[in-house]
Amino acid sequence: MWGAIRAAWPLFVGMILLMVSNGLLSTILTIRAQEIGYSETTIGLVQSGYPIGFILSCFITPIMINHSGHVRVFAALVSIASTSALIHLITEDPAIWVVMRVLSGFCFSGIYIVAESWLNSLADNKNRGSLLSSYFVVQTAGYMVGQLMIGLSAPGAITLFIFTSVLLSVSLVPILIAATTQPSLEEPQRVTIFELFHISPMAVIGGFFIGISNGGLAFVTAIYARNVGLSVPMTGYLLAATTLGGLLFQFPLGKLSDIFDRRLVIIISSIINGLVCFVMVSVGTPHLYPIILFGGFLIMGGFTLPVYSICMAHMNDYLKPQQMVAASSTLVLVFSAGMVIGPIGGAFVLDRFGGTGMYVFYAMVALIMAGTGIQRLIKSDKGEVDDKDNAVPFAATTTPEATQMHVDDLTESTP
Repeated sequence: MWGAIRAAWPLFVGMILLMVSNGLLSTILTIRAQEIGYSETTIGLVQSGYPIGFILSCFITPIMINHSGHVRVFAALVSIASTSALIHLITEDPAIWVVMRVLSGFCFSGIYIVAESWLNSLADNKNRGSLLSSYFVVQTAGYMVGQLMIGLSAPGAITLFIFTSVLLSVSLVPILIAATTQPSLEEPQRVTIFELFHISPMAVIGGFFIGISNGGLAFVTAIYARNVGLSVPMTGYLLAATTLGGLLFQFPLGKLSDIFDRRLVIIISSIINGLVCFVMVSVGTPHLYPIILFGGFLIMGGFTLPVYSICMAHMNDYLKPQQMVAASSTLVLVFSAGMVIGPIGGAFVLDRFGGTGMYVFYAMVALIMAGTGIQRLIKSDKGEVDDKDNAVPFAATTTPEATQMHVDDLTESTP
């Protein structure tokens, strides 16, 4: 484990800085948008630009890399992301903010593709699993630290935007200095959504709806927190509690899905989320009870964020190793489509119906997932795979390059 981390430490240092900047930027944009006077719905529309850019990058970045190489593309994407963060300071036009969020999503998706290509080039059959697990922890912990940092400056101040830009620029240094190899990158084959649905309906439906939930939790929670009167630092703590829940529950839920039917784990996780939402609604004013509020969001994060990995593991159970990368590319697109809807839908119901509407929205999404899982358990002609592989912790931002590491691990471990 530690040997693998030492081998990839420049990449991990750079990724920590990138994830801190991403978590910080996603949060301070919401805070600044509220200071400017954007409505909740407008903020949701602005934040939906990020997953749109993420989707576009999945198609375009591999072409750019094949044309210009990893190093140049990586440097260009980080520079554009750094610039787009600062442009929010010179205009209050929401249309331009949407374009900047699309650019940000495009750049970060491309950055992940390049970084995971380098990570894959460092891996062998002795350290691949450790590298993947470490990479997941680095991504999630870095994003959480960024959320916690919003209290370091006054609301609406420019300091944190400048700091975000600095973090992005500095992240280039350790990665580019250590980038002595030019890893190969093949443009991933595509599996259509219909083909993937035929293979694993649960993975497609679950991936889409968990994308909605993730998008809502990531981009709407800060709006809700500020609307109910939480201070900026407390808003950061609430967001971090949600992310921490995902980090803490990722490995236990993955292990349970290795032991029991993965669909059953998805069903139970969704039901727990729905129950937590209904508890929040029944309390009426959960923000007046910090234990209920923070505990509720920690549990919601814990039973929402890890479900993407379980959906991917369930999909992979029915695939041959050579099919997994192409299928994961499609699942990422399905998830990202859900993430476009999440902030728009969550912000809209929050705007129209307040916190109660937001919780009901999340509960409905969770119960649709639970209902789908129950339906698949009862009517599916595909039984649970006996010799399924262990669920691997994949962040929702994971690109097919990281999936290739998992495939290589499976291939090399097969006698």
